[in-house]
Amino acid sequence: MSKKIRRVPVVLDTGEIKSLPPEDIKMILRGADELISTGGRSMLVKILKGSKDKKILEYKLDQCPAYGYYHDLKLDDIGKRIDWMIKKDYLRIKYDYRLPLLIFSPQGWEIEKETFAEELFIRFCMDVKEKNARVVFEMKEVNRQVVMLVLDKIAENGTEEFLTYLEAWKLMEVKKVAARISTVENSIKQGIKQSESR
Repeated sequence: MSKKIRRVPVVLDTGEIKSLPPEDIKMILRGADELISTGGRSMLVKILKGSKDKKILEYKLDQCPAYGYYHDLKLDDIGKRIDWMIKKDYLRIKYDYRLPLLIFSPQGWEIEKETFAEELFIRFCMDVKEKNARVVFEMKEVNRQVVMLVLDKIAENGTEEFLTYLEAWKLMEVKKVAARISTVENSIKQGIKQSESR
């Protein structure tokens, strides 16, 4: 007879937390993104606190934009905010064998993919300004929905300087993304032509 798996129980405690500002919701989700399906609540608490825990440093979680966001709060108070996010269905818990891991709910993912896309777009703009192609090499590892959102932002705000970077990026991408990059390049070129003919 097989042994029954004893799951680690999860008890949510939101304490006195009745609501959170949109910026807090965004930053908790941003911190959670580093742990989706690999880590749980206690690791997210440590990221948001800015902990120097060995695992945090080993996995370079101190480089996450949400790292230290709640540096002035106690661990317990950060935990209550994360539990509020789970109760309000921004985050969910999924068991892997016996361990409870964090995953996004659909509404949580909607917010996070926009936050992450904006972050990557800002970094892409910095690369263009500094003539340094860093972000394009990271894009292969980024969720496809986020990649498409970044390209939407480039199509809307991109200038002639972006074209070289887009061309380099296109060479590294799968067909579907490369095709979208070509469309973005064409829309930027179209915008240049229109502004020249004015």
